[in-house]
Amino acid sequence: MDLALQELAKRIFPLCESYLLIDEFVESRSQFKHGLVNHAFAAALRAFLLDYQAMVAQLEHQFRLRRLSIQGLWFYCQPMMGSMQALSTVIRKVSANNYAGSAVLNLLQSQLIRFRADSAVRSLLEKMTHSASNAYLSILERWIYEGVIDDPYGEFFIAENKSLQKESLTQDYDAKYWRQRYSLKKDIPSFLANIAGTILTTGKYLNVMRECGYNVQVPVSENSKLMTFGSNHQYLECVKAAYEFASGELLSLIKEKYDLIGKLRSIKHYLLLDQGDFLVHFMDIAREELLKKHDEISVEKLQSLLDLALRTTAAAADPCHEDLTCCVERASVLKGLSRLKDLDIKNVSHSNDLEEPISITGLETFSLSYKIQWPLSIVISRKALTKYQLIFRFLFHCKHVERQLCGAWQMHQGVRALNSHGTAISRSSLLCRSMLRFINSLLHYLTFEVLEPNWHVMHGRLQTAKSIDEVIQHHDFFLDKCLKECLLLLPELIQKVEKLKSLCLQYAAATQWLISSSIDIPKLDEQSDGSFGSGKLKSKNPSQVQKVMTRNSAVTDSILKFEREFNAELQTLRPILSSSSQAEPYLTHLAQWILGVGNDQ
Repeated sequence: MDLALQELAKRIFPLCESYLLIDEFVESRSQFKHGLVNHAFAAALRAFLLDYQAMVAQLEHQFRLRRLSIQGLWFYCQPMMGSMQALSTVIRKVSANNYAGSAVLNLLQSQLIRFRADSAVRSLLEKMTHSASNAYLSILERWIYEGVIDDPYGEFFIAENKSLQKESLTQDYDAKYWRQRYSLKKDIPSFLANIAGTILTTGKYLNVMRECGYNVQVPVSENSKLMTFGSNHQYLECVKAAYEFASGELLSLIKEKYDLIGKLRSIKHYLLLDQGDFLVHFMDIAREELLKKHDEISVEKLQSLLDLALRTTAAAADPCHEDLTCCVERASVLKGLSRLKDLDIKNVSHSNDLEEPISITGLETFSLSYKIQWPLSIVISRKALTKYQLIFRFLFHCKHVERQLCGAWQMHQGVRALNSHGTAISRSSLLCRSMLRFINSLLHYLTFEVLEPNWHVMHGRLQTAKSIDEVIQHHDFFLDKCLKECLLLLPELIQKVEKLKSLCLQYAAATQWLISSSIDIPKLDEQSDGSFGSGKLKSKNPSQVQKVMTRNSAVTDSILKFEREFNAELQTLRPILSSSSQAEPYLTHLAQWILGVGNDQ
């Protein structure tokens, strides 16, 4: 054969090789086990091969009529060379890497970019991509319009973890159901990469409504059918419309039917002590039980006392009060902070200065809890409820300290007439007043400078939220901000405050002895010379003189000891608070109030 003819024949051979490769791929990928995308791609290739075979049949007919030369064969085959080569390149990569689903679509997309200058090849690849993507888009349609994953071969870019159930939200601290029940895979079609998060969220919202018993579907019209994707970006508009519908429907469901704001307001009443009348009554009737060690407390008895307090106060008018329960934790508030793994509080949970009381009572470990039902548990998760409980426990203990100091102050007021007979009781009265000013300033700051304003900000944001994820974000931000501004995430400050509270409780517990001893001293004096409070003890009774002097010295020393320790802790707190208020402006008012404590002593 002429060398020129041989060269032409060699140029045609790759076409035959590509045909065999494509034909083999079509036969192997026509089985559903390779996925819907591969099956659709193989069907499109089969249609293409039929056109190719028709061309071969025509050329064979011309050859039998002796009207086809080798040059003519090359002429007719040349237009197919580029297309066959492009397809064979795709097929080799799909076969070598066992691609399926998104990977096949991404490969076709990359080849489209590569051959964008060749109009014939580009047109063919567009047809192949369109055919292969149809099956994928049908999966996508069901997800964004119904919230259902109909993906029998695992090709969709959203994975479903069926082991996670909605009931776990009330127990699972990390709220895995909401974050991990549905998640994005690594292989995402390139044309959906920018909106993958929106697609995931849309289906999640619809799925939540279905879990609530509402078979909500996005209204579908001919224009909203995801038939293809291309430069007109019609599919982007469809996804956006589906997201807006699903987001609005779920938000309306949770805010209106399930009364999210009402539930949050109820939690604020009880766990943030917005309405404290029930708590005062509860602390009175549960005092004996709360004074026990935490492992000796009967939670059932506390619950019955809590129910009694709720029924006999203004809380009885609140239908949500039945969702309130009590519990007893195993550790103090400072130790409990270590559970907040997502916050930077390692200094709290691992500090060497952090001292756990040897024997903590129910007053340090008592907490309220709240029954949260689906779907509100999406917003008020186990983690969110834990944050509420930490704030409640801190407030509850501050209230306890305040009540003890108020009792001590009332005792001082009862013996006010004796203040002039010596400096011990009057000095104790001044110390009690300073301690009360400290705890009252702290409670005022926590309530009116932190919780109330932050609540109103969150409430306003929830009213304008456009999606349930925005609601979760605003609610979590509110809790984290409250935790920080309540000093619970400031290790150095909170430990100083806890030390001051401990001193206040020790002093309040010793007040009865201090005052009774101070009262006995002038009584002994009166018995000595017949005049109350003369201050002159007769020498004829030296044993009584010695007894009075010893007791007077002990009382004075005790009061001075409490005073020194309290003032010393205040002095060390002041520079910390002053420097912290420069970096954290919200501490400014607290710093001003605390710095004023003790100045009147």
